[in-house]
Amino acid sequence: MYSAIKEEAYACNMLLPKLNLVLFTFGNVSVADREKGVFAIKPSGVPYEELKVDQIVIVDFDGNIVEGKFRPSSDTKTHAVLYKHWDIGGITHTHSSYGTAWAQSLRDIPIFGTTHADHLTKDIPCAAPMKDDRIIGNYEYETGFQIMDHFQENNLDYKEVEMVLVGSHAPFAWGKDGHKSVYNAAVLEEVAKMALLTEQINPQAQRMKDSLINKHWDRKHGAEAYYGQQ
Repeated sequence: MYSAIKEEAYACNMLLPKLNLVLFTFGNVSVADREKGVFAIKPSGVPYEELKVDQIVIVDFDGNIVEGKFRPSSDTKTHAVLYKHWDIGGITHTHSSYGTAWAQSLRDIPIFGTTHADHLTKDIPCAAPMKDDRIIGNYEYETGFQIMDHFQENNLDYKEVEMVLVGSHAPFAWGKDGHKSVYNAAVLEEVAKMALLTEQINPQAQRMKDSLINKHWDRKHGAEAYYGQQ
């Protein structure tokens, strides 16, 4: 019944070490079946080299286990909150080095160049560190609201900005399916690396001008897009 999303979740999780987005078990990918109201997610603490398809856990959008013998990722409730409130099909969470460094610095990643602008027209946002009352409460559940609150407070559209840094924590990325969420996580990491190097080379580097941002976004995503083999 859930074989398709379990297979996809497994394949997407196995991409993380290949893309150098995780060390040990520092990350997870989930894949949703919105018609059934469930998602498949990596089991907690299982090394990637030992992971098997039948270990993937099925969870509903309230975070309840539907199928599986293993305990799901400790971040499951964060995924559940985002699936319940946002129309997305896959979520990737990593502790990738460069993205996490920006999250720990509590800074948005500035849009310095065209690689960034090919994927979004705004800085990659960094949500403020969680308030104490949320930390001592249902922490992983509250992380989902920490992300959504930041988007609402800053008038950001989750369908346009498919990634975020959680302050003092690490990156989350999402998309229409699991593979797109992994792609976005990899883009976030590469852009984070480029931005760090940019500021090291020129600490006074300026944000990219709007006309060039819009040109690169429109050529891939606009009404008259001409990038690729359409």
